[in-house]
Amino acid sequence: MTAELVRGQNHPLSQIRLTVRISAGVPVLAGATLGDENGTVPGSQWVVHPGAPALPGVEVPRQTAAEHRLAVDLGALPEGVHRVGVFLALPDGPAGPLRFGAVAAPHTTVYGPDGTELVSYTLTGLDTEAAVVALELYRRQGAWKVRAMGQGYAAGLPALLADQGLPESADLVAAIQRTTAPPAPVPPLPAPTPTPGQGTPTRSYAPQLPEPAPSYDAQSPYQAHSSYEAQDQYVAQAPGAAPAGPEAPRAPGTPVDYTHLRRRPPGTPQPPVSPASAATDDRPAQPVAGDAVGWSMEERLYNQVWGMFEDLARTTAAYRSAVEFADSRLEKELDQVLADPGSRLGAAGDTARAAAHARRTQLIDQARAVLDRDLAQLSAESDVVEPALPPAYARWDNPVWHGYTVPDEPPMALRLGDLHLPESAPLRIPMLVRLPLERGLWLDSGPANVGGFPDSVQLRHLAMEAAVALAARLLAVHPPGGFALQVIDPAGAGAAALGVLTRTGALAVPPATGAAGVTEVLERLTHRVDLVQMAVRGGTPESLPPDIDTAQQLLIVNDFPHGFDERAVTRLRYLADEGPAVGVHLLLVADRGDAAAYGPLLDPLWRSLMRLTPVADDHLADPWVGHSWTYEPSLVPAGSQIVQHVLAEAAEARGKYR
Repeated sequence: MTAELVRGQNHPLSQIRLTVRISAGVPVLAGATLGDENGTVPGSQWVVHPGAPALPGVEVPRQTAAEHRLAVDLGALPEGVHRVGVFLALPDGPAGPLRFGAVAAPHTTVYGPDGTELVSYTLTGLDTEAAVVALELYRRQGAWKVRAMGQGYAAGLPALLADQGLPESADLVAAIQRTTAPPAPVPPLPAPTPTPGQGTPTRSYAPQLPEPAPSYDAQSPYQAHSSYEAQDQYVAQAPGAAPAGPEAPRAPGTPVDYTHLRRRPPGTPQPPVSPASAATDDRPAQPVAGDAVGWSMEERLYNQVWGMFEDLARTTAAYRSAVEFADSRLEKELDQVLADPGSRLGAAGDTARAAAHARRTQLIDQARAVLDRDLAQLSAESDVVEPALPPAYARWDNPVWHGYTVPDEPPMALRLGDLHLPESAPLRIPMLVRLPLERGLWLDSGPANVGGFPDSVQLRHLAMEAAVALAARLLAVHPPGGFALQVIDPAGAGAAALGVLTRTGALAVPPATGAAGVTEVLERLTHRVDLVQMAVRGGTPESLPPDIDTAQQLLIVNDFPHGFDERAVTRLRYLADEGPAVGVHLLLVADRGDAAAYGPLLDPLWRSLMRLTPVADDHLADPWVGHSWTYEPSLVPAGSQIVQHVLAEAAEARGKYR
């Protein structure tokens, strides 16, 4: 359970590798100080800030942003470090210094390496402070704790650093401000005076560590990993963050900072990843695969993919906002023409209307030029990221599968398919979800006219093929004995699609058929969930009977709810609710329309599952920026034997493991 701290309260830390997430609502600078037992910082070299973003055990973002993630490894800190102070500072705004009392209260959260939320603290009660020590991680008698500080300084960051023993704090702050200053301006596109609602996104970088998996289902709003800063008047936040305030307006003609929340500015070195080549003239830096923060290349690629997703969300939101503003401005100008009897008719009226339409076209063309620029950069990044993805993240046509070897450890995430928006149809962003799956999956096999498939039989078969492709991927990316598969196919309708699983031995037990088969599988899995739950809660996992398979389990149910009575449905709902926590996951292949006869009985089950489709469909809702993302499944190319090859390799490894 998460500990919600108040000012001055402390809490023990059970982990030494941590992520500190900061949600501030407005752009802030984040950093950390490394101090001795008395909290004294020996010198400026022990301050982690955007100009020196990494010291042993601590890494901080390189830019100001409304959302930050700081990576902390307490075990890697220098021996003399006993305190790590996480601080925030507000930059100066157009009207002068900003104060925390005038913005939303910052919210901090500390996560463990597995994404578990350990501690949270909201910095309430701030007033004239321009800088604040938010949290302090400190060592006491060999154990680490976290304290909610909330200690603010009206004189800003220089006073905060001076209070920790740094006499040269003013010089250090000046260096930090030079580091975070906007880049030299490039010739901007002609633009009208900024108007509220016509903003463009700001992008800055901050590191990320594992977090709970997101939900993409329209029935359960998408929970983003970090904020979308899409408009001058709109700054969406991660769940649990304080309400966002408006971003400081940008002066006309000044450049826009497009560096993303999770990625470093172009050309900034980041060990151990090779740095992106520096930009020359006005050309952006060449993208580099894995150019994100993480404990491993897999995690860096995961963070980079999510950064690309958020970049696309923001730049598209800015474009749509500009189009909406242009349309509303046109409507207003036309209303003004009609309201003036002197200019309503004749040549003057025609001239005014033509000018209004020309201004609308100019605004939209300018917005489209910015969007095309961002899409070109994202497409270039996608071109280098896709070939570098590990099997768990890669499409089935990626060459990485041809060199497949059975892994020794499970992956941190899995690719379920691709996402794109209408404005960027050629660009596909991998849809990654964290493992183990926190929600079951539902592959929708209806209605029959979706995606140009009038034949319902063809659509059901395609849905089953998509389910098999997902199951094969899960089996392939887990170590031998780490994942098992079971299938319920009451009428045997999925035999053709399941053939590759049975031929390669990936499906050790034939699919259960008929009502008796449904009952037997559900009873066995329900019994497994009960026993594992009792063993885990009792702290005695070694007491499980030897016949209990402790591997992760995926249950595929085809043509649900055919063959299910009310008792079987109740057991399936129990598995959907309780199974993921103890390694039992569901994948239903079903048409919700077929379940109408059950009335509201199945509604809680449907709501608990993440809906996928076997064909491209724009059902994934993103309420943070109002997008409807089009989802495309990750299917095996027609005629490819790659799945059979991969599953045969995995089956051979399982045989040796046993």
